[in-house]
Amino acid sequence: MEREIGDGAGMIWQYLHEHGPATLGRLRQGTKLSEQLLLMGVGWLAREGKVSIDQQGRTVKLSLREG
Repeated sequence: MEREIGDGAGMIWQYLHEHGPATLGRLRQGTKLSEQLLLMGVGWLAREGKVSIDQQGRTVKLSLREG
């Protein structure tokens, strides 16, 4: 399972790198990950300090951190 989560995190990073900031819904559509793997992958990237997470109301938007 850890490998699948890491692969999902890589897909999320690649999507954000190519398309810029995105909502969770857009990431799910763009990566074709299950909701569960998407959220675990986002957590992986957040723990590594690779993404910024901005929540406004019910909308969550992610973007890559610089550096």
